[in-house]
Amino acid sequence: MVEIPETGRQALDADIMREWAGRGIDTLTRHRRGVDELNVFPVADSDTATNMLATLQAAFQGATPGLGLQALLDEAAGRALLSARGNSGVILAQMLRGLADAWNRDAIGAKGFAAGLRSATDAATAAVAVPTAGTILTVAESAASAAGKAAPFGLVSAARAAAEAAAEAVAATPGQLPALARAGVVDAGGLALTLLLEALVETLTGSVSTGALDLLERHRVRAVEQVEEVPRETGSEVFAYEVQYLLESNATAAADLRQRLTDLGDSVVIIGSRAAADVTTFNVHVHVNDIGAAIEAGIERGRVHRISVTRFDDSALQHPAAHHAPVPLAAPTAAEDPHRAVLVVTAAAGVREFLERDGRLTADAAGLPDALATLRAAGGPGAVVLTDTADAARAAREAARQAQATHGDDHRVTVVPTGSVVQSIAALAVHDPDRDFDADVAAMTEAAAACRSGEVRDEPEGFAAVDGVADRGIFDSASEAARHLVDRLCASGAELLTVLPGAGSDPETVTALSDHVQQAWPLVEVQRLPAGDDEPLLLIGAE
Repeated sequence: MVEIPETGRQALDADIMREWAGRGIDTLTRHRRGVDELNVFPVADSDTATNMLATLQAAFQGATPGLGLQALLDEAAGRALLSARGNSGVILAQMLRGLADAWNRDAIGAKGFAAGLRSATDAATAAVAVPTAGTILTVAESAASAAGKAAPFGLVSAARAAAEAAAEAVAATPGQLPALARAGVVDAGGLALTLLLEALVETLTGSVSTGALDLLERHRVRAVEQVEEVPRETGSEVFAYEVQYLLESNATAAADLRQRLTDLGDSVVIIGSRAAADVTTFNVHVHVNDIGAAIEAGIERGRVHRISVTRFDDSALQHPAAHHAPVPLAAPTAAEDPHRAVLVVTAAAGVREFLERDGRLTADAAGLPDALATLRAAGGPGAVVLTDTADAARAAREAARQAQATHGDDHRVTVVPTGSVVQSIAALAVHDPDRDFDADVAAMTEAAAACRSGEVRDEPEGFAAVDGVADRGIFDSASEAARHLVDRLCASGAELLTVLPGAGSDPETVTALSDHVQQAWPLVEVQRLPAGDDEPLLLIGAE
């Protein structure tokens, strides 16, 4: 007996992909809280659907109009790579990469759909250092296999088979993962993926599948009652921090980093373009105790930026806004406690002088070994070193290795590479010597990562306003460039602007900039610190 293809759209193109993405975003938005309540693995931090929703929104909202399917997915995968957060978000981003690699035509049918799900599943599984049964990867595998078997009967049949198999796989996850069985819940990531597959069925046919919703309703009440009692499955209670960052490097270095991070912690996921052999961007995720070592492992293998650190058992650290309130450094502070020293390493002489007057510890890269030796002689058991350049970070790591070799485990030196001196200042502002050492490092790393920076430079073609690593504009005057830069930084959300004028900066430009902020962004505070270098003319940080 030959099955008759089900009624509905039998080809998937860019328009349907956009419709599917929109419906998927709407579905996860409506059910985000319920799915998050089921989140007990690998960490009971209630953010699985939140992370997947944020990743999907970053991928498709604001997509370039008029793109064909292949170009749309390629753009979406690139956006998701840069924005993915947490295990579930990173895995979803890599699945989008797998779809983009396989769906290389303007429209795909049933066989192409099945091939895409297979590519997405394989890509996501390959990105996880230690794949675990009973997770989103298991659900994706079931969906891909079912789609392949149903593909001869048309796209609708393949999509429906994938969604139904996913729901069955989700229902079976408590029998595969002890953490889920103890809580009496199903896997949150697998359930969210099933919701997305059911959203595709609705997009193609207009009919609503309820398998995932039935599972959600059945398990969410018990999840609310028991989730807080469920211990972590991987690493038990050993690993306290989630560290994530973007790495500019190559595939060989990323593979080497995967092994290093596996030695340091668990839940290692590294995603990037599978086809990339030269320098590319990777999203790196790991659960560890040694935050500095996880970050340094990336720095040793490429350029690290957009660092994020979360402490699982401290809600204040899971919500950066709770501890990133602006703290003007001009306020008097006590000299550093040698038992919790923070050393700011920067070539900006004016900044060093200002911080030293404020009782802070500073050095340039050349003076770093002496500064650390002085700290050790004072009896302190360790230090956090904030570095604003790659050269300073390398010097700090070498000094840290020497200190460890000389003094053993009783002397800790953790390097936090900030990327700019304004990010170092942001990190210093949240330093708390009464906090646990690792928690303090986490807070400072998060503060540095949350501080966006830009600069105004005098170049032959005009005055350049450079925002981050990509956005750049050329203007006729320094004032115009500065206003443009500030408007971009404030438009993304800011409470405090830190302005560091260079030695070559015109004081009138700085005054005019302050007036502009007061008029255009009245709720944003401005603090001005000395920089001392000729270039850039202005260095600006936004928190």
